[in-house]
Amino acid sequence: MRPFESPVPLQIDYAQELNPQQHAAVSAAPGPALVIAGAGSGKTRTLTYRVAFLVEHGIPARQILLLTFTNKAAKEMMRRVNDLLGADLRDLWGGTFHSIGARCLRLHAERLGFRRDFTILDREDSRDLVKACLGEPEFETTDKLFPKPDALVDLFSLAVNKYASLSEAIACDYPQFIALTSRLEELLRHFRARKQAANVMDFDDLQIKWLRLLTDFPDVLEGFQQRFQFILVDEYQDTNTIQARLIDLLAAKHKNLMVVGDDSQSIYSWRGANFRNIIDFPKRYPSAKVYKIETNYRSTPEILELANAAIAPNREQFEKKLASARKSGARPAVVPCNDAGIQAAFVAQRIMDLHEEGAPLSQMAVLYRSHFHVMELQLELTRRQIPFLITSGLRFFEQAHIKDLTAFLKLVANRSDEIAFKRLVLLLPGVGAKAAARLWTSFLAQTQVLLDGKDSAARPKKPIATCLQKSAATVPKKTATAWAQFVATMAQIEDLQAQPSEMIRIIIDAFYGDYLEENFDNYRQRAEDVEQLGIFAHQFQDLEVFLTQLSLMSTAETEEQEKNKGEEDRVRLTTIHQAKGLEYDVVFVLMLCDGLFPSTRSLDSSDGEEEERRLFYVAITRARNELYLSYPLLRFTQSQGEASQIPSRFLMELPAGLYEEWNLRQTNFGSY
Repeated sequence: MRPFESPVPLQIDYAQELNPQQHAAVSAAPGPALVIAGAGSGKTRTLTYRVAFLVEHGIPARQILLLTFTNKAAKEMMRRVNDLLGADLRDLWGGTFHSIGARCLRLHAERLGFRRDFTILDREDSRDLVKACLGEPEFETTDKLFPKPDALVDLFSLAVNKYASLSEAIACDYPQFIALTSRLEELLRHFRARKQAANVMDFDDLQIKWLRLLTDFPDVLEGFQQRFQFILVDEYQDTNTIQARLIDLLAAKHKNLMVVGDDSQSIYSWRGANFRNIIDFPKRYPSAKVYKIETNYRSTPEILELANAAIAPNREQFEKKLASARKSGARPAVVPCNDAGIQAAFVAQRIMDLHEEGAPLSQMAVLYRSHFHVMELQLELTRRQIPFLITSGLRFFEQAHIKDLTAFLKLVANRSDEIAFKRLVLLLPGVGAKAAARLWTSFLAQTQVLLDGKDSAARPKKPIATCLQKSAATVPKKTATAWAQFVATMAQIEDLQAQPSEMIRIIIDAFYGDYLEENFDNYRQRAEDVEQLGIFAHQFQDLEVFLTQLSLMSTAETEEQEKNKGEEDRVRLTTIHQAKGLEYDVVFVLMLCDGLFPSTRSLDSSDGEEEERRLFYVAITRARNELYLSYPLLRFTQSQGEASQIPSRFLMELPAGLYEEWNLRQTNFGSY
């Protein structure tokens, strides 16, 4: 295609304000283009200047569509474009896939049997509607394996985001529900009908119904194709199959499509992102030009050399090599530690040392693959009174399934713990708030009889189980079977007060493992969490000491509760998935053992291993100045006891000359 020609002199000197690689992408001729923008290379700047470039070359703003993944990114880009051009481009359509989908659907809702004033359900609304469907006579069930509303919402959503039938999604990701497939398909049809009758759409509808609008109504598609003559897409590596199809349909007429992303940062397949979208783009658009932006403004050369080496073994990727625009710095450190406790002590001590040297805590981050990897560190930071903030959601010990499990232990330690008792009985089918209150009153009365009667001087052998059995008269009929199992579990663990790890194992095997599978779509992850809690508990021989330590680590607020407290100086603890797009002066990456990072499940396929390697790459490229990669040499496991750990294959792949190895056994632990 011919290059752009400007009818008037340009306001912006693009060659002066951009580096050569950015300028090449920004000034690309009309036609399909794939921009591979490496970490820290100025992706947002490139997209912003591309929009300004189009407008300055005579493309009306109303003919440009800018698709992003967050409202924040869209607003920031629109603000920057307006600042660059000194104009308010109100006609430019810029926003998330969901917001643009909603705008398109409101223009043509009648075609799909909706009114234009349809309302949009959030996740809680969707769950409530699914719950209402389950309350109808044809869907009422006593089958304890039937998924709960939260799990159903997640299942229905995953099927949409993977562009799969419900049966395919069940077979692939929810095999525990295969026997229920036909009933779940019927429920989904009813759920959709209820939404249409109520003139409501959920977030997934904003994608799938937008796609249906374009595929089923050629005149509607023609109208949007004519309007959006230039389409730009941010974070293209994170698009799912539906989003890629939407883009391809909208761009089919003019093919003026520029997608920007980094294949090396494609890490969200578990929520439907399709890596093939970016990797196969040149196949779908044979005339596409590929532009690479490889100058990194974030990290030191030493960190980038390590990042380049870390991603190199991946076979499916666009070859690129990040080069730093910064001066040389310290080499990254690989730090083997005797065990998870020593690893936690190392990280905490290094944080304190750096802070004493003037480094802000808020510019230090600890990254990890899974929540349970940071248990020991949370304990160590709490002990040392180092303030920290979990920016990936709840702290490990504040998660619902962890609190459920510890409620069993709390009730054993303190039969007067009303909160623990009610939390446990509310797990049982048929027990609501009123029934829980009745059960508590009955249970409390039984404990008082046992403690205050003539035998009160001697502690009953199994007071909790006995009291629960004597409270059975107030148990709802539909709860009877589950109540009996609950009582039996409490009886088993009551004799093991000095062995919290063994108590946890019994709770999982006898009761809570089944509860997880029946109630959570991500039960495998939660089951791994509770298993790791049992491993963590192995270091404690006293139940009260164990519970005290848990309470110390469960008092901090989550990020949402901290938002209005200003920029407090706290270390950031976050999963790598949540850290994508962020950067810190100092980064620690924990638990780099094979089976933990990469995770065991990911090693079932080459695709899984390559995505884990991309995750490792994302972790490395969050660091600006200093990077520490650590792993324990020994870890306790339920099956093997104290077991040696194999360093992550990702560490073994790194050339030795690119990092320093810190041997804590041969140094002063406080000074390294």
